[in-house]
Formats: sequence, C-alpha cells, structure tokens
Amino acid sequence: MNLKYKNKKITGILTVLPEKEVKFDDEIDNYDFRRSQSMKLKLIMGYDKRRVVEPGITVSDLCIYGLNHLFDNQLLKKEDIDAIVLVTQSPDYIMPGTSYIIQGKLNLKEDLVCLDINSGCSGYPIGLSQAFMLLDQDEINKVVLLNADILSTKVSINDRGSRPLTGDGASITIVEKDNANNTIYGTVNSDGQGAECLIIPAGGFKTPSSSETAVLEKDINGNFRALDHLYMKGDDVFNFVQTKVPLMIEKLLGNAECNKNEVDYFMFHQPNKFILKKLADKMDISYEKMPNNIVEKFGNSGSVSIPVAITFNLSEEFLNQTLNICIAGFGTGLSWSSMLIKFDKLDFCKLIDFK
Repeated sequence: MNLKYKNKKITGILTVLPEKEVKFDDEIDNYDFRRSQSMKLKLIMGYDKRRVVEPGITVSDLCIYGLNHLFDNQLLKKEDIDAIVLVTQSPDYIMPGTSYIIQGKLNLKEDLVCLDINSGCSGYPIGLSQAFMLLDQDEINKVVLLNADILSTKVSINDRGSRPLTGDGASITIVEKDNANNTIYGTVNSDGQGAECLIIPAGGFKTPSSSETAVLEKDINGNFRALDHLYMKGDDVFNFVQTKVPLMIEKLLGNAECNKNEVDYFMFHQPNKFILKKLADKMDISYEKMPNNIVEKFGNSGSVSIPVAITFNLSEEFLNQTLNICIAGFGTGLSWSSMLIKFDKLDFCKLIDFK
C-alpha cells in the first residue's frame, strides 16, 4: 500500500540503551557448536556486543527515563504533548496498554491520546505513519512516538541463531505539524502467512505459559529453546528480506519520482551485518550510505534499530544539515514498510545510556 503525508516533520530523535553490555565471546560456550564455527559466524553476522536490560527493567522504565531527559534539558515540555504512540512487542502488562502506564507515571495531561501498537522490526515507519495520521486532527500538534523492546528476556541462552544478536532499547521521536508544504512518501505491506517465521509460540491467550512451555528442546541445528522463547526461521527471513525489500524501495522511490542517487542515506532496520550487506549489494547501494554496524555494537533492538542507527552514525549530520533519508523496516508479521523523508535540521539527535 502506498502512503502519502503532507505538512508533517520530525524535530528530534533520542535513543536510550541499557548500560549492561554482553559480549558474544563470553557466551560462546552456551551454544552446541564448535568454537571455530562460532567465531566464523561472529565475523560474518557481525556478532560482538549487545546491550540488554537488567532483571526487572521494563519498556516503560526506558521510555520514562528518556522522556525525563528531554524534560530536564528543556527539549520537550509535558504540556505540549498531545499524543503518545508506543510501538512494542514486549509490553509491561497484557493490560493495560503500556502507553497509559507512561502517561500516568509522568503525570501528563488527561487531554491526551495514548496508543499501543504491537509491531516489531517494521515498527518505526509504521509508528511514524500513525503519528502523521494523528497530526491531521485540529487539536493534535505534537506526537511523541516511542519505540521500545526488551526481547533479550525472551531468547534462550542456548539459541545461537537469535541470542547473539538480540538487544534492548528505546527511542523517542518528536513529530509535529509543518507549514513547509513538504510531502512524505511511504509504503506498508503485510503477509501473515509468514507469521511463524518470527514468533514467540507461548505466553499469549492461545498458548498460555506453563511448566510444559518452559521445557527446553533441541532443534535440528543444535539450538535449545522452549515455546516461551523467541523462534526465528533464519533462512526464510533472509529470503523474505532479499526478495521483498528491494521491490518495496524501488516502488517507494518511483512514487516519489526520486532517483536513489538523490537519497543521502538508506537507514534500514538492523537485523545483522550479513543481511544488510547482501541487501546493499543487491540494490547497488554503498555500505557508507546504508550503515550495517549496529548489531555488532548494540544488538538488534527491533523497531528501535533504525533510530539507533541514526543517532549513532549520523547525529552531527542530522543536527546541521538537511537530509533526504529512506528508512525501511522488515520482519515480524511478516511485514515490511518504508518512508522517504526530507529531514530539516533536528532540535536534538542523540544516544544516551539508561542508568
């Protein structure tokens, strides 16, 4: 589906990452795999370090910490927030929605929209789409988009396919109305027939967690995981990304009548270095214009990985230049989405540690 938005802008991006760092080398003996093979996999996939939350830390904790940072540094006023959109697949509770928890703990005004969206790797452009639609309302002038996940807590310690790359984090993106008569182009696509490619089988109402769902079982690749853990069909996900994403970006740029050489950066979801390099090669885009260094430094934090890639790699450029940026997310659902946005100089663009 093609999307188009007018007179909207992003004015600031903040990412919040846990201080705790886990190194691949320190967990290598957890996997039923030869050490030499694990080290080869580390090089190819970009496994090295990842940031994970301490026990008891939740999505709301990360988001509240980041929002208080903005309040304390006069980068955002509580009374100016008209809507909160939270994109997460690891909410604090089944009910109520975590956006209400955040609103309540920060004592924000009652005249406020709170909305939770269950979306993963494609959740950054999807969240932006929802924020842009809210801004079409007369009384909504500023939307706070929150992306946050702590899925490291749902990955088996003996799963070498998912454990080494899964990280945690949160991001805050400020979205406002704009009088510059700009146009933002987007796409959203879904294929629920591939839902089992990325899934946590137990823990919902269909299969509640129990002693049986916590039992570890060995798969054909030597990974031990339970039904309570994240499960990924790596080959299927790789083929999905290489097939669907290039066509999506070609369609997006065509609708915008934009040549890929006119795009300053392609800031894509960061599943691992191997997938992104193959994707860049297929699309004939340089690695410099499509950074792939986030998983090896911080891990894959789902929908947060795009803003992490922005704040880590391009903070100075976003503060001092106007940039034409293509963003794309792809994964759980299966779903894949993208946007072409011209960013004016941001009020802030930074990465902080959760302490």
